[in-house]
Amino acid sequence: MIASMSIGKTFAALVALGVAGGIGYLVYDRIGEAGEPSPGRRGQVERVAPVEAAPVTRGAIERRREFTGTLTAFEEFVVAPKVSGRIEEVTVDLADTVRRGQVVARLDNAEYVQELAQAEADLEVARANVSEAESLLAIANRELERVRTLVARGVSSDAELDSARSNQLARAAHVEVTRAQEVRARASVEAARIRLGYTEVAADWRGGHDERVVAERFVNEGETVAANAPLLRIVELEPMSAEFFVTERDYAMMKTGQGVDIATDAYPGETFTAEIARISPVFLASARQARVRLEVDNPDMRLKPGMFMRASVLIERVDDALIVPEQALVIREGQTGVFQVARERDRVAWREVETGIRDGERVQIVGGEIGGLVVTLGQQLLDDGSRVSVVEGDGE
Repeated sequence: MIASMSIGKTFAALVALGVAGGIGYLVYDRIGEAGEPSPGRRGQVERVAPVEAAPVTRGAIERRREFTGTLTAFEEFVVAPKVSGRIEEVTVDLADTVRRGQVVARLDNAEYVQELAQAEADLEVARANVSEAESLLAIANRELERVRTLVARGVSSDAELDSARSNQLARAAHVEVTRAQEVRARASVEAARIRLGYTEVAADWRGGHDERVVAERFVNEGETVAANAPLLRIVELEPMSAEFFVTERDYAMMKTGQGVDIATDAYPGETFTAEIARISPVFLASARQARVRLEVDNPDMRLKPGMFMRASVLIERVDDALIVPEQALVIREGQTGVFQVARERDRVAWREVETGIRDGERVQIVGGEIGGLVVTLGQQLLDDGSRVSVVEGDGE
């Protein structure tokens, strides 16, 4: 009896709870009808999402690739003597300006002066030998003519004529030998004079500007150097050169004449103009990279060889591009798009787009016509047609 009464009370409570729930639902539904329900969500108050937006703009945009490398001298010349000797004087030092053909070092020339004097003496001896030989030849010629006259008169024999002819031929040959010796002696004099001239070491480079700068000095006065031993390294600083390496992925984008901006730690905030001058036709097998050489303008001579540099290579430029902030791009179901704000600034519409050049936080739109404002913050709250409350951002 008691159990039956308990079950009845429970059943009555459940019925009362169900009636109260039904009444609550009807009241909620009436309240919803009084508002502005969103499509497909009848009976619910539409939520207004706060978002930040920025304008779609038109303008120039560039695609660049960044590389690091080292500045080098565009041209350099190593000064070295052509003869060995002791250094008596070095006329320039580190960072000095050198003109083309300027004498920058002198060697002890005592031995070469003596060698020239010896060669000139040998030349005088050779000339005297030529004179003597020519005199003996003249005597032999006169003797031959005398014997021929005597033979014609029957006074001399044919044997005497043969002897005179043989002597004349020998004297003529001796003249040729002495003349050759004179030529050789003259050449020795010239060679000795040239070697003596080599004791004055000149910086005589070809091409480029007439002035360069001493980048390195290898010797001091009093040292003995061998022939072709480096004394100085002289470099040209205008223009400069720079080198960096590219992988196969970037190699196809490199072209001779492309514009490049150079930045260095020595001059923060400044850029120097350059262009690609050379592209290596081969890749280094060890690194799978190719060398790219730049020609860098350096009119003020502020850039120096050995500086670390960052090169920004201009790959592509569009002067009239449709541009949105990178933060505006959203991927939904594998498709890239943006939420475009309506003119009334109360709703958004989903617009699928295709992207082009990316330049920092700016992105070119190449597929899809959009304008006005696009949402840059709060997209996770939105769907196509969502109501919004636009908060002004930095880009608006």
